[in-house]
Amino acid sequence: MGKFMWEGKTRVGGTMTGEIEAPNEAFVIAQLRRQQIVPVKIKPKPRDLGISLLGRRGKVSKRELAIFTRQFATMIDAGLPLVQCLDILGLQQENQAFKKVILKVKEDVESGSTFADALGKHPHVFDELFVNLVSAGEVGGILDTILSRLAAYIEKAMKLAKQVKSAMVYPSTILAVALIVTVVLLVYVIPIFGDMFRDFGAELPAPTMIVLAISAYTRKYFLVGVVLLVLLVMGLRWYYKQENGRRRIDRLLLRVPIFGDLLRKIAVARFSRTLGTMVSSGVPILESMDIVAKSAGNKIIEEAIIRARTSISEGKTIAEPLADSKVFPVMVTQMVSVGEATGALDTMLNKIADFYDDEVDAAVGALTSLLEPMLMIFLGVVIGGLVIAMYLPIFKLAGVVGG
Repeated sequence: MGKFMWEGKTRVGGTMTGEIEAPNEAFVIAQLRRQQIVPVKIKPKPRDLGISLLGRRGKVSKRELAIFTRQFATMIDAGLPLVQCLDILGLQQENQAFKKVILKVKEDVESGSTFADALGKHPHVFDELFVNLVSAGEVGGILDTILSRLAAYIEKAMKLAKQVKSAMVYPSTILAVALIVTVVLLVYVIPIFGDMFRDFGAELPAPTMIVLAISAYTRKYFLVGVVLLVLLVMGLRWYYKQENGRRRIDRLLLRVPIFGDLLRKIAVARFSRTLGTMVSSGVPILESMDIVAKSAGNKIIEEAIIRARTSISEGKTIAEPLADSKVFPVMVTQMVSVGEATGALDTMLNKIADFYDDEVDAAVGALTSLLEPMLMIFLGVVIGGLVIAMYLPIFKLAGVVGG
């Protein structure tokens, strides 16, 4: 399928122009004649490489998407036409990539596409969840309500991601600095001490000998170590892309003490929030489960959701396969079971999501509190140990001279 720009004459002699998506020029001619338009000029529309390239770079942030969705919901609720909303929001965008996408969506809607179909042409900006919810809103005539729910969903998802990132930034920074300082000491500082100690001609303490040996080994094989580390990272990334590799690594991550529990809570919060938003918006449950599984972020949890979807397609419940997976906590599966039985699954899922958002917040705080003393111990043992090992011969020499 490609896009064609056309110009034609109407029955009353007027001139019309436009564009249409079609497999070939003959199809365009047939479509125009069906609309009682005599084609005068038809040519393929040049591809907008700027949009596709910007799209691949993924330059539209979640924050920009949330603001766009919230403003869109407000404007639709105020009674503004859809095309006018898109025009206003597109022109006011500072992000040029997002601006082009919004204006392209507007053009497609003007050409006769549904809003959801027009959004679906830009998967790098609007994911399956977004498109399916908008489609449900268009069909149900509640687009403003759906957009408000989408904005709230994106905002809460951003908050959840921010909590996790904030927990990781501080310890990661400290650890990176500690490793850099350790390497600098071993490669540049300790060899200077080593040359000085050799001039003494005295026997060195065992800790100093060990540190000097580590320093010599590091200097000799530093580049080899860097290359091996890069190869290890690349190998792990390749292995994680394989079906079995991803399954084993994700299962291992869920079993890691403290960190695994945090990952499980994040997954439960995401699952509950996404499914609750889609069910309450009128998206069919089987379609919702497909999208939720793809956005799970963990292979083990994804497979548990897929088994739950199969259970539903066979006329069974969601709760039972979730419980059998041993991934979802008992409280979650019981609340889902009650929601199914009472017909209030969406309400129950949103309550679970709210609860686990708070749980993630608490778990992030606990993890940060635990990592801080562990990092301090690491810094004290490693860097402090290197410094002490280097000063031992000096102390020994000072004792000999003083005696």
